[in-house]
Amino acid sequence: MDNQINHHEPVKVLEECQVAPPPSLSSITLPLTFFDIPWLGSRSVHRIFFFEFPHPTNHFIQTTLPILKHSLSLSLQHFFPFASNLIVPPQLHLSHIRYLHGDSLSFTVAESTADFTLLASHSPQDVRNWHPLIPTLPPPHVDQDGTRVFPLMSIQVTIFPNSGFAICLTFNHIVSDGKSLHHFIKFWASLCKARGDLDPFETSLSLPSYERDRLEDPNRLNLLYSQVFPISEQKRTAFNGFPYRFTVVLSREQTEKLKNWVTLKFGIYASEAFHISTFVVTCSLIWVCLVGSEESKQDCDELRYLFFVADSRDRPEFSLTSTYFGNCLTSCMVALKRSEIVGENGIVAAAKAIEREIRDFKSDALRKAEKLMSDLRELVKIRKSVLVIAGSPKLDVYQTDFGWGKPKKCEAAHVESPGLISLSDCRDDKGGIEVGLALDMTQMKKFGNILEMKLLNIDKF
Repeated sequence: MDNQINHHEPVKVLEECQVAPPPSLSSITLPLTFFDIPWLGSRSVHRIFFFEFPHPTNHFIQTTLPILKHSLSLSLQHFFPFASNLIVPPQLHLSHIRYLHGDSLSFTVAESTADFTLLASHSPQDVRNWHPLIPTLPPPHVDQDGTRVFPLMSIQVTIFPNSGFAICLTFNHIVSDGKSLHHFIKFWASLCKARGDLDPFETSLSLPSYERDRLEDPNRLNLLYSQVFPISEQKRTAFNGFPYRFTVVLSREQTEKLKNWVTLKFGIYASEAFHISTFVVTCSLIWVCLVGSEESKQDCDELRYLFFVADSRDRPEFSLTSTYFGNCLTSCMVALKRSEIVGENGIVAAAKAIEREIRDFKSDALRKAEKLMSDLRELVKIRKSVLVIAGSPKLDVYQTDFGWGKPKKCEAAHVESPGLISLSDCRDDKGGIEVGLALDMTQMKKFGNILEMKLLNIDKF
């Protein structure tokens, strides 16, 4: 393990520039919706892709970098919010996303001598290893009237000579959710693979939709949310030292066994039909193992919370297209006593609670909307008792091909504390799932032991 600790080496910056949409793009303004506003004040999100590229730096700069930039510019013509700014006037309810002719995003090219194989692996490694690969958003500026202007995306490409390269995108969540982000990334990748010569309308990916007028707000949530902002700024969970980032891979065979096992356990006392999905059983298993791996001196009656979001584009309340661009996520949360989670039937209890929450969401996506802000305030207060799920296997992150095949590794780089995990599809096993975690070494070992025992017991069932 020791040889995996101190690899967070600084990078050599080769170029810092701006990439803008084609000059033909006119200025555009987008209002914020009640799906966007709750992300005001949230931390930046980082998505990183590692690609194998066994060529020297000069080869990359001469043959690959120009087409990456050109295809990015063409993509920004359709996904202009990423090159835009968030405008926050003193009257918060008037906040909006604004693209002015000539706006652009920050684009950095760097070189690293770090171990590409380690960085792109599932093995435990210091969370600081990826820090030099992650771009920061330019600082906001304040106009004379007090209006704050926030850039919304930065991109860094880091070359590992004769090994590979990484593309890391940092963005403000208020501009889009994961589905819109990956729509943009796949669009950019498809243009890059076609060397920028393909008419966007001929790609396999459709264009984004900005029909925000279709998003009705009968409960005036937009105004309600604006009035109660800002909420307390989210802070990173405190921990001793720096945790290790690692990935748990659950194969399709394992998730199917787990679904069958939970379904059979449900059948013992269930009086109604349940839909036990891969998402439900994966979250249940990981939640049980994480809570069980914590320090033993815990209050058994303490409530523990699982927080996740659900895509609402296809909900009848909104009738949005699947290509709607922006945020369209409904917050979901379940609560269980710690004793229930770590008990003999913990996985089943967790699965039942999560499945129920998903069913309630499907019956009425806005049932908790009016108390969302108060719920978020409470979550900030009790964040050490909350596990937040980021990402989704439905985003198909490994279907992102810039012309060099599927990524060697793709991860939510902002997962750096025990209170946050990420889910994605599996690179090498269709139907499998990858879970990104960050724990200190002691908890990581306990977690691994519990996970191994749970999976072994299910195999024997």
